[in-house]
Amino acid sequence: MKNLFRLFFVLFIGCICFSHLAFAQSPSANNTTDGDIVTTMKARVLSVTQEPSENLPSGDNGLTQVPVQSVRAVVLDGAEAGNEIVLANDYMPMKKGEVFYATHDVNSSQGYDVYQVTDIYRLPVLFVFIGIFIICVALFGGIQGVRGLVSLLGSLVLIFKILLPGILHGISPLLLALLVSLAIVTLGSYITHGFNKTTSSAVIGMIITVLLVGGLAWIGVHSAHLSGFTNEETVYLNSDTNGAINFPQLILGGIMIGLLGVLYDVAIGQAVSVEELHRLAPHISRKIIYTRALRIGREHVGALVNMLAIAYVGVSLPILLYYLQAGTSSFAMTMNSEVFATEILRTMIGSIGLVIAVPITTLISTIMLVHPKKSTDEKTLHEEKYAIEHAGHHH
Repeated sequence: MKNLFRLFFVLFIGCICFSHLAFAQSPSANNTTDGDIVTTMKARVLSVTQEPSENLPSGDNGLTQVPVQSVRAVVLDGAEAGNEIVLANDYMPMKKGEVFYATHDVNSSQGYDVYQVTDIYRLPVLFVFIGIFIICVALFGGIQGVRGLVSLLGSLVLIFKILLPGILHGISPLLLALLVSLAIVTLGSYITHGFNKTTSSAVIGMIITVLLVGGLAWIGVHSAHLSGFTNEETVYLNSDTNGAINFPQLILGGIMIGLLGVLYDVAIGQAVSVEELHRLAPHISRKIIYTRALRIGREHVGALVNMLAIAYVGVSLPILLYYLQAGTSSFAMTMNSEVFATEILRTMIGSIGLVIAVPITTLISTIMLVHPKKSTDEKTLHEEKYAIEHAGHHH
């Protein structure tokens, strides 16, 4: 088992090394198309002058007034570091001292030379909350929490260094998502919980579930004729990559990756439940242990499925409000649109994965972990049966 763990560790290190090669081949930040050069830079506001508001078209042929600022700023990085620039800002009101990202768009053939505000610099705020999160996990989670953070870091490395660059380089999104999903559930589980039979039973359950969900997602996406073009970003991405990305497969990959976090919770929970029930009643049969662990899993799944569906609704709130406000389509037509059909399918397939993970992982854990001891003591058997009957009840 130690040798197998070392093998997984070597594979993980290999993935990181491969990731550097993938990034070394990625395009530079400066894009040149037909003489048009766009450079991104960070700048700090030196002064702000309020300009007359602009009238932009809005719904029902109306106009919306948008405040405009004339911003004088100093460039903080890149080839133009130290230069002062002046640019119009209708993105978000800014104050003196604020840092933002800007683009410098130059087209010498057309005499075009413009600076534009692209986004506010938010990383310091994000780093503060990431720091609070790490401290909370370390303080209240102890060594298991720290190992969980290491597992999370490994998962992010696999996603951002292997999955995303691989897809951009034309590798099948479905194949990459499948391999990365299997690597995440395997490496993450052993890093967090150690190499033991309980973890291994959960890993096997997750691998089987991921494979089944992948097949189910493939059937669903192709049966529903989903193209994957649900917003402007997908259209731009398709154009920028010259159609190299298979967007239906990208949906499949997203379904599998999105399932992993909750699936991990379910599988580990079921494996630990079986282990603890067996410790509580070592003389009870596998059938009874399986039945009681399944009872615990059903309550867990009920809460998680609800959480998964509500989470998807929360992410889709702007789209829901847009369709509700527009009022141009019936409820059936709205549900039939690819934007909503994709999210519904994603939620349903993810929920199915959670549901089937419970009996699969519970069965595997029962086979691997439960080895009933023989006992002729009727009192012991009676006490263990009573204890097992009341285990997992929360009412």
